[in-house]
Amino acid sequence: MCCKSNTMWICCTSSSGQQEQNEQQQQQQPPVTTAHNTQCHGQKQRHRKNGSQRHIFGPIFTIVVFVIIALIQMESVAAGLNEGLSGDMESCVNEGEEVQIEGIQNSKCFKCTCQNGFVKCDKSCPSIDDCYLLDSKSSDTCCRKCKGCMYRGVPYASGAEWSDPEEPCKTYKCIASVVTETTQKCYSQCDDNQLTAPRPGECCPTCQGCKINGQTVAEGQEVVASIDDRCLVCQCSGNELSCAKKTCPILQCPKTKQKQLPNECCPRCTEQREFVPVKGKCIFNNKVYYDKMQFTPDRCTNCTCSNGTSICQRATCPILDCAPEYQEEAGCCPRCVVLEVRSECSHQGITYMNNETWNMGACRSCRCIGGNIRCSEMRCQPVKCRPNEELKVPPGECCPKCLETAGTCTVFGDPHFKTFDGKFFSFQGSCKYLLASDCYGHNFSIRLTNDGRGTRRSSWPKTVTLKLHGLRINLGQKLRVKINGTRVMLPYKNHSSSSSHNGHGHNVSIERLAEGGIMLTTELGLTIEWDGNTFLQVSVPAQYKRHMCGLCGNYNGSGRDDLTGRDGRLHSDDKVGHFANSWKVGGPKSCSRQRENVVAQPICNKRIYNFYCRPLRVSEVFGNCDSRLNPNNYIASCRMDVCECPTGSCHCDSFAAYAHECRRLGVQLPDWRAATNCTMGSWRRNVTESTFIGNSLYGDASFLMRANGSTGNRGTVKEQRRKQKLKQQQHQLHLQQQHLQQQQLQLQRPLQNELQENEYSKKHVPNKFLRPRAPDRTPPPIH
Repeated sequence: MCCKSNTMWICCTSSSGQQEQNEQQQQQQPPVTTAHNTQCHGQKQRHRKNGSQRHIFGPIFTIVVFVIIALIQMESVAAGLNEGLSGDMESCVNEGEEVQIEGIQNSKCFKCTCQNGFVKCDKSCPSIDDCYLLDSKSSDTCCRKCKGCMYRGVPYASGAEWSDPEEPCKTYKCIASVVTETTQKCYSQCDDNQLTAPRPGECCPTCQGCKINGQTVAEGQEVVASIDDRCLVCQCSGNELSCAKKTCPILQCPKTKQKQLPNECCPRCTEQREFVPVKGKCIFNNKVYYDKMQFTPDRCTNCTCSNGTSICQRATCPILDCAPEYQEEAGCCPRCVVLEVRSECSHQGITYMNNETWNMGACRSCRCIGGNIRCSEMRCQPVKCRPNEELKVPPGECCPKCLETAGTCTVFGDPHFKTFDGKFFSFQGSCKYLLASDCYGHNFSIRLTNDGRGTRRSSWPKTVTLKLHGLRINLGQKLRVKINGTRVMLPYKNHSSSSSHNGHGHNVSIERLAEGGIMLTTELGLTIEWDGNTFLQVSVPAQYKRHMCGLCGNYNGSGRDDLTGRDGRLHSDDKVGHFANSWKVGGPKSCSRQRENVVAQPICNKRIYNFYCRPLRVSEVFGNCDSRLNPNNYIASCRMDVCECPTGSCHCDSFAAYAHECRRLGVQLPDWRAATNCTMGSWRRNVTESTFIGNSLYGDASFLMRANGSTGNRGTVKEQRRKQKLKQQQHQLHLQQQHLQQQQLQLQRPLQNELQENEYSKKHVPNKFLRPRAPDRTPPPIH
């Protein structure tokens, strides 16, 4: 995970972040600190040759220097950790994509991706958990390395394994500057007519077909041929199975520092140490050996120091057909006690004849051999899944695999959308839209109808309609469900035959959820979760990837092209309205507003939305989910919703959506509804401000009380809007009356002017100059 503190980037891995910081601090210290975990035997031998005074004070001075440096390192690491903890995790937008961040020290050592709205960085390094001798780390390398080997002038990395071209059965393995030389033993479990002789450069014969005890082995998979001897391993390659046994490699660490897990063949070292390079000498079990010196770690192993690498020979023990309880120690290897050979085996009350096989689950199969039961077991390799994958065991298989998770699209609040590929956008249209559809196979389509609820710019989900093979399912407000126009009661199940619907049956079930809402499940793997008010989540299986279209995006793994309209044009973030309207379905009657004004976002006092949305910033309310899921998108949605809210609890929609996503990520949530006063089903009734005033999670509400003149006694928000609407209507009526009065004045003005003119003429003009006006009549025709 990457954090930014002040102007410095700090990155750490999920499992060993503190170790990496310790390593960075060690690089800045003098080189003498590289010997803090080992004994410098060369120096000790030189000390013995000096006088007694130097013999006493020399080690004391060295110890004092080490203690001082260690204290400095501890303070530096503590300061680094404190600084890292005080930083903020970096946010990101394009879910699942690699993120390039400048300013990270040794940035080439990290791969950063956007996961759940946060930049998370991993350091891809080979495991050194069981390495006893670590190589000294240089400033130009990214990873700590285990001490390698030098054999016949060729360097080998720790963990490398190779064979002798002239003697293919002789194998070599390097572990922490020790090369183990052994001769492998071959094993065959198939008949001679199915056996293929080894090819040039190979040691063991192979069996045609990758089967052991009747169980199929996948290509490249390894299987333990006998759970009583886990060093006997078979591998499938090119539809051929080869089995061999090798001795365990010689380890650097003493026996007291070794452990062996129950299901593994060889022990491991439990500690790590950084060594001081001693040219021409070998370090083995905390001892130093000169070049060409021979030594015996145990009675079965012979070693020779060669150019800083210990070359050890150990024989591979033979493959035994008897069970461990019929074995006895005979020198370096066990042997079977002579017993009578039987022709049948008994297991869990069932008798099996010789060479008969049976399965004991997907991972284990057994065979009866001479009265003894030999069981094989699949060996599963560790796998690391990508962010959009989850580790699951497919039906009928043994080992878990990384399977792509279902695509999930979420709609909530006023309404805000999170597409299948993780892109967030908001669109407040009040019409009917195509939410998600299989645009290639046309197996299903989902339509969303929004309702403006009497607002000017906002809207909320009203109904969700699923069309599936001639079946029309309508999920409405207050959890009302209709199927083909007829209301049904829950739970509902429909298991019709597949012959009458183009090879597909309905197989639809609708059930109520314990936490509220309903879940619709189909045979296609499509699911719809609906809370009956504002929250909607659609999930489609991975088989529909790159087949989807609609407001939920195309589900192709990238959120950059999710705003692709019906005509194929990609719209920018500031043209969301054009994108969404391209997926409009139905006529003008499907819209609750005759005129849309969704371009202008609702705005309100900053203190109002900071008050209502504050709980999203309190980590404990949602079980510290903010360390796994970035709440910024939900905070932005909350701010938008509270500015034009007809119910008084619109902020609870963003809370519920965030909590739902946290729960999907596996976060254990506390009772956030009780903590925030966002009770279940609050949409059934109007909520007053007094419901939230006084709750410490929302912070200071004094500005609301001052505005109201009392302690939150404002009545419902709906009542306030009704009064405001009435006031606006009265104002409009007053303006209309003023306009009518002005029109009447304009009509009366000419008549008044004429009367005034006649009175003036009679008073000031003599009668002889006045002629009476002829009455209005039709003029004579013109000849």
